[in-house]
Amino acid sequence: MPAKYSHVKKRTTNPKKKAAATIQSGKDSNRHKKLPNHLDKTITNAMSAVSQLERAIAKIFLIRFEQDIARLFSTHIFCVALIHLPTFMMRCITVGGPGWVAYNADCEEIKDFFRSVVSMDLRQAGERVSTKSVLWSYTALREFALSNNVPVCRKRGLHSLRLLPHYDSLKVHMDSLEAMPHAAFTKPPHLGALTEGLEALEEACELKYGEKSPLRSTPPPGWDHQWRIKVRMGYERLSQTLWRVAREFDVSGYGCVLREKLTTKWCDCGCSTDHLGEVCEKTVREDEEGSGVRSGKQREWDGRGSGVLGWETEEEEDIWDIDLDFGGSDSEEGDGFGSEMTIAQMMEIRFIKAEREKEFGNAAFRRGEYQRAVKHYKAAHSIEPELPHYQLNLAAAHLKLSDWLEAEEACTKALGQHRSIKGYYRRSKARRMLGKLDDAVQDLRAALKIQPSNNEALDELLSILPPDDSSRLAPSSSSLATSSSSTSPAPRNAASLYDHLHLPKLKQPKQLPFARSSHDDKKIKVSSIPVSYEVPLMPAGKISTELKPKDLRSRTESFIFPSWEKYTVRLATG
Repeated sequence: MPAKYSHVKKRTTNPKKKAAATIQSGKDSNRHKKLPNHLDKTITNAMSAVSQLERAIAKIFLIRFEQDIARLFSTHIFCVALIHLPTFMMRCITVGGPGWVAYNADCEEIKDFFRSVVSMDLRQAGERVSTKSVLWSYTALREFALSNNVPVCRKRGLHSLRLLPHYDSLKVHMDSLEAMPHAAFTKPPHLGALTEGLEALEEACELKYGEKSPLRSTPPPGWDHQWRIKVRMGYERLSQTLWRVAREFDVSGYGCVLREKLTTKWCDCGCSTDHLGEVCEKTVREDEEGSGVRSGKQREWDGRGSGVLGWETEEEEDIWDIDLDFGGSDSEEGDGFGSEMTIAQMMEIRFIKAEREKEFGNAAFRRGEYQRAVKHYKAAHSIEPELPHYQLNLAAAHLKLSDWLEAEEACTKALGQHRSIKGYYRRSKARRMLGKLDDAVQDLRAALKIQPSNNEALDELLSILPPDDSSRLAPSSSSLATSSSSTSPAPRNAASLYDHLHLPKLKQPKQLPFARSSHDDKKIKVSSIPVSYEVPLMPAGKISTELKPKDLRSRTESFIFPSWEKYTVRLATG
């Protein structure tokens, strides 16, 4: 029984009464006549009106959630640029010199690292912000009801049926939300420039490598009197790359638990909003009783006030850790340790379980056991549905099995969260085999828009749209790779090739005010440091309540958990 109906008690059926009722119904069957048409139509219209109201409320909650996660995560990205990018810059400077980042801020190595960490951050944001967003939206809906003299029960909260006379107003609000641009990540206008981050970076460089520094160590290669302008431009370009990577992700692919509740499990009879009110009302009333209804309080709860500044603060965590049962977390989460763990710890355990399934799938894939790999990848995604790479692995296995429809579906799901090169490329292969050539071409162009130097996507596109003289138009792989470099001009025939394929023209890099040195051509490797976790072990057939503390066991396992804190930057070998 779903958690939201756990309070409903099932009545046991009396066999004798049931049999008697069946006999009686047989005797009286002639008495039951069809309802008059006008009464039947009235009931149908009433149920239809309730259904429309419920769907409108669900849609409002969903759109507002997408706006909330886009706004809150944008603030998070700004904080990353302000706090973590200076440290990343220092590590790159130590290896490549002060000008390396300015010339290589857009390289695939940096972008891939950013993608892995942003994906992990969004995984947590989708689940945590959903709780905060629902509280905001419910309170806004509650304030709307109170302003229209709609009663709100202290225990059960707001029931949607009481809003039925005000459906038109809610419909206008929903239409206005749908007319707004799709929620996306963008720098919050109320936050200033990254001045503090730049100052901290320059101070660290001066302290470590400056001529008058008592801690002066060996300066990195390329260190000269222009190091300040090199560092400044590198930091600026690195911040731009971070925002570009963040915009590859789509907010509509996150908050899967909440989205499922609002799209597939949301009832049309009013019981969904009744349960939602019961869950949220207590929290809202406790906050109002403790803090009072301050001026601007409604704007804050509405998600457009001071709440935006609470990301990753103690106050924010207080709201993220609220246990609302509409979230649908399974009782067995964390292998029976869920009752003793925080949300963050439960998410870590869930990630470990999913990664373990993925590794089993990878091992099966390498052995050529693609059906077994499919099972493991599906299991990984069912455990952790807000990480897109499990669907990409699933698509690769389906392609090996020639399951084109399944491969296309898996890629589409992954692209709904992250517009990645692998997602577009693998979906194009599936669509080509399905005879959807136009769609395959569209996917390949999307992949090349993300990474113009991707030779696999270019070769696939050329095989569908061969040029009149491929030997004249097609550049070599090495020349194409340098065409997307931040310094080398595009090869002579690359422009003709891209025109033929209707691809966006390669942008010429902006000229930097300092010369490129040999140190700026170095290749750097960014690697996440494996993290060790104590993974709880449950004896077969046992649950946590049956075990004593001395019987609990765990083992240490290491996993790659991409983060802004634990990684290394070194010269690439080979």
